Amino acid sequence: MLRSATNKVSRRLLWLLFALFFSWYLCRISIGFAGLTMPADLGLTSTQFGFATTLFYLAYLAFSVPASLILVRVGGRRWIGWVMIAGGLASSATMFATGAYSLYALRFLSGVIDAGFLPGILLYLAQWLPAAYRGRATALLMIALPITEMAGASVSGYILHLDGAWGLRGWQWLFLLKGAPALVFGFAALALLRNLPTQAKWLAPAEQHALTDVLDAEHLAANARGAQTSFWKELFSPTTISYALIYLIVVNTLAMIAIWTPLLVQTISPFGSNNVIVGHLAALPPLAAIAMTILLGYYSDRLQERKWHLFGPMVVSALGWLLAAYAGDSTLQLLGVCLASGGSYTAMAIFWTTPDYVFSSRSRVAGIAVINAFGNIGSGFNPLMVGFLHDFTDSFSASMVYSALLMMLAAGLALTLPISRKELAGRL
Repeated sequence: MLRSATNKVSRRLLWLLFALFFSWYLCRISIGFAGLTMPADLGLTSTQFGFATTLFYLAYLAFSVPASLILVRVGGRRWIGWVMIAGGLASSATMFATGAYSLYALRFLSGVIDAGFLPGILLYLAQWLPAAYRGRATALLMIALPITEMAGASVSGYILHLDGAWGLRGWQWLFLLKGAPALVFGFAALALLRNLPTQAKWLAPAEQHALTDVLDAEHLAANARGAQTSFWKELFSPTTISYALIYLIVVNTLAMIAIWTPLLVQTISPFGSNNVIVGHLAALPPLAAIAMTILLGYYSDRLQERKWHLFGPMVVSALGWLLAAYAGDSTLQLLGVCLASGGSYTAMAIFWTTPDYVFSSRSRVAGIAVINAFGNIGSGFNPLMVGFLHDFTDSFSASMVYSALLMMLAAGLALTLPISRKELAGRL
């Protein structure tokens, strides 16, 4: 009966959660392709353009924990739906930027709205799927991110060619069109999502009970793990700090990929710098990420092993950045960006399967929010750092080396996490 219930949950919910992830991330990465033409149109330097994205992540950092705590009171259906609708509107509104300061304000607003989405989705999964199924579901959702990059990269070049249509610049069309899916799926979430399995009419009563019994048992077991320590000690334990540092570094590389890949590819492209060509080439790194995430995610679940499947992709990502920085051949440099993308996305997918081994139920929401908020310092700092290094060196090589060194540090920290094979075997 439990298997029947989880199969129904997967069929009914994962496709919509995947679509929500897709449209959410599509809004988030629009700024990257807009960077091909927006700075010139608005008279922005690389540092100013990077700072606009930094403000997005500073807002994201400041509002992550409050947004996640509000989520618990409001419920997943309404919270996720309205965050998507507001986020789509805020992303599309970026088309009205007229200079550095208006862009700063609009990106900060987008960051405030965006803050509660990822913790909300992870909490929502925990309310519907037992731990044995949640790791695979999380990995599936994370694949939406490179798929979004690939799809976004493929169409962005064509959208930029709408430059001048109806009096709008190409980058304005980019923000307008990429914000629209978030509105559609936000309303779909309000109509189709339910807060708890007991509210799902498409589950038989016996399936509801089977699923609820397992989830309640996990809830009690998680609370027992935290019974001997205080909420705050649990929330800011050395292990939690390690998680936060690792995620900060992984997100740093993800920000590098999401924001700067179009410009990186334009710089190293062996086929010219035409926007359409750049768009197609920029789809290759996320394609590599999809393949690597599926492959290593499958073997991680099959072997019930997390630590080395987290460590390995981080090392691959670091080596990819070094290859992109120092290879003399543009094809090898593009291969390096593909390896960096594949390694970092795979690391993030596996990373989010493990925090349940650290937190009790009482601190899970706040713990995930703390890790997510602290990690997004990497997203906020990366654009500013990369913009500064590019302006200072007139190339992206220094930024790639910077990302590689950080990923090696994260790989070392991953080996300290208490996620042994024995612990995983008892939970998966």
